[in-house]
Amino acid sequence: MNIQIWSSDDKHELNPIENLEVELLLEGIYRLSGYDFRQYMRSSIWRRIQNRMQLEKVSTITQLLEKVIHEQGFIEVLLNDFSINVTEMFRDAHFFYAFRKKVVPFLKNLPEIRIWHAGCSTGEEVFSMAILMEEEGLIDKTKIYATDMNEKILEKAKRGIFPLSKMQTYTKNYIQAGGTHAFSEYYTTDYKYAYFKSSLKDNIVFFQHNLVTDQSFNEFHVIICRNVLIYFNPELQNQVHELFYQSLCSNGFIGLGDKESMRLSISTASYVEFDGAERIYRKI
Repeated sequence: MNIQIWSSDDKHELNPIENLEVELLLEGIYRLSGYDFRQYMRSSIWRRIQNRMQLEKVSTITQLLEKVIHEQGFIEVLLNDFSINVTEMFRDAHFFYAFRKKVVPFLKNLPEIRIWHAGCSTGEEVFSMAILMEEEGLIDKTKIYATDMNEKILEKAKRGIFPLSKMQTYTKNYIQAGGTHAFSEYYTTDYKYAYFKSSLKDNIVFFQHNLVTDQSFNEFHVIICRNVLIYFNPELQNQVHELFYQSLCSNGFIGLGDKESMRLSISTASYVEFDGAERIYRKI
């Protein structure tokens, strides 16, 4: 699923009535589905609500709530609207280059490696990590856990099929990330899609997990959660950071997005800055 990204120039501020309507809408979604968007950044949620109102040709947020309550299947439409699915293979290639050169040497000493990609979206970065670990000779002792709250998106991620039109960009990213082979070795093509080789999935486990409501499910040597926390308010960010802290082994690594930082988190004292430029931290 590709969702529209709205301009940050949208300066509309909610009036008291709109704010109440948004709160009621998010409360209704939570009570009916269990998906909790109540602590997401209001500006991000508001842009998605605006877009859905235009598509549905309704003039108030309350009309969306009525559709959530009374129209079968509409709640799934909003859940897809609210999901953040912006990614690409070897996204921010310099991050993957730093991971390869700086983190991998520590991982090589481990008897087994567990990596959690939290908020994995359609799976491009997960497959990127599998390729990287294969090239470093570590894939056989690596298990990658790829999770997202959106089950439809996970089904797409599991297939490992991506638009052929994106392969030129992905190849450039791969090379900049320190790739050691021809990127085309990892997939076959038809006239429309690239099909990544099935062996890459042998060490990947895809399953549904909600960072907002679900608990820790394992102990990991690496957690990758990039450009997800920016959509959460500070309270929810701290809640998720606590989840990550509980899930990360001693001396484990966590990688955040380029607009995210550990500095304002309640967990900041629990980590050292391993690579500040790439937002890679190591648990003390």
